[in-house]
Amino acid sequence: MPSNPYSRRDFLANASAGAALVAFSLDSHAVEPTVENLPKFALSPSFTIAHEPKPLPFNPTKLDGISEKLIRSHWENNYSGAVKALNTVKKRLLAALEDADTPPFVYNDLKREHLARTGSVVLHELYFHNLGGSGKAGEALKKALTDAFGSYEAWDKEFRRIGAGLGGGSGWVVLGYNLHTGLLENYWLADHLHSPAATLPILVMDMYEHAYQMDYGAAATQYVDAFFRNVQWDVAAARLEKAQKIQVL
Repeated sequence: MPSNPYSRRDFLANASAGAALVAFSLDSHAVEPTVENLPKFALSPSFTIAHEPKPLPFNPTKLDGISEKLIRSHWENNYSGAVKALNTVKKRLLAALEDADTPPFVYNDLKREHLARTGSVVLHELYFHNLGGSGKAGEALKKALTDAFGSYEAWDKEFRRIGAGLGGGSGWVVLGYNLHTGLLENYWLADHLHSPAATLPILVMDMYEHAYQMDYGAAATQYVDAFFRNVQWDVAAARLEKAQKIQVL
């Protein structure tokens, strides 16, 4: 959830421009700078909203084959670290944009970091939220996977094979629904920066070593097995149901 370290009362007391009041809704969580040093872009949510780590949606002591120690380390160090880095990058982007002397190539270095940190935050949140379940897919989702891949087993085989291929390296395996093609497909993601266009993630598996090394060392396929035992399929089914209701040109 975004944070709001500045006081709305102070902002309203000092602000003289009516337009500034329109920029923030009553339930806004945007970071509100003081009027004394108000940059041009300071009222833009794209720059001012700060992010906070979302709590784990499951009890980390209850996973089957994935230890509490690993999950807490993953959440505290990798995911929360990405959240902090994203906030830092956004602050520096705002400062660089206000500085007329910032070269475009320097600004684009920051934008690359913005893309990478955003991808890490979003994919980690999707990953954690599709964990904590029984690992048993419901009939509706099984049917959707069968329709797309010929059988649930065929989908399962490909998803696991992609994960095995990423073992010892880095990346993500994503079951995604492509809004442009209308297809449900498995995707290989090498990093946080790249993902298929117009695709909504349905099931996300982290294959960076930090997701399994503490428990399984280099045995990445054992982690993949453990991941499947803990999938929260209700979350994946809800994501697919929402995705299929979206229409794009």
